[in-house]
This record gives sequence, C-alpha cells and structure tokens, in this order.
Amino acid sequence: MFYHNLESRKSIANNIEILKHIYGRFNARDIDGVLVALSDDITWANGMDGGYVHGHEAVREYWTRQWSIISPHVEPVQFNTAADGSIVVEVQQSIRDLEGRPLQNQAHELRDKMVGHVFHFQDGKVVRFDIQDTSS
Repeated sequence: MFYHNLESRKSIANNIEILKHIYGRFNARDIDGVLVALSDDITWANGMDGGYVHGHEAVREYWTRQWSIISPHVEPVQFNTAADGSIVVEVQQSIRDLEGRPLQNQAHELRDKMVGHVFHFQDGKVVRFDIQDTSS
C-alpha cells in the first residue's frame, strides 16, 4: 500500500510539472511546446466559443485563431487533486486586446477572472481539458 501511495504522489507531482510546462509554453505562444504534453486525441475545452476541439490540429487552429483576436495570459495559482484523479488548477486569467488593453464591458465572458482548469491525464499525457467558472 505504501508503494502505491508513493507512486501515486510521484505521478501527481510529475503531472503538476507537466502542467507548469504547459502554462509557460501557452503564455509564450509556443503551440508545439504545449502539444508535446497532450495526447494525440486530446479533448480540449473551447473557452471562446464553447464546446470542445479534438486532436492536435484542432487545438493548433483554435489557439491560432484565438491569438489573432485577443492576448490571453493564464497564471496558475494553486494545484489540487480531485477525487477522480484529475488535477484542478486555480488560474488567474487575464485577457487583453492585441494592443495590451484590458477587455471591458464585452458581451462575452472573456475578461480578467479566476477560473478552474481541469486536466485529466493518462500515461503521462493530458487527454482532456475542461474549464470551471469559479466566480460563483
């Protein structure tokens, strides 16, 4: 039992390091640097339009489109493990226009706020990403 718990803690610690890498690469606009940490058949939440995109090329297209419209920055604040084994990251999301100005009074939900990012791992890769609204 001790060995299993130790292995589980090592796996969680490794996954958190992978997530720190993902956030760093995302903020640097390094799509390929993020994709190496995602499974080929990744299911990724589309925070702009709703729904999900599936697979590396769809994630690449989504971010390329997103970064041509807005300049997001996501800073992880806290990492927690959920009962199902997923890792929930409390994230400070900052959204700017392409000139670096904050987006305000917009009809969409793209604004500075705390959000929850939920990552599901399998074999050391992210297989699913969801977004939780933590403002309620």
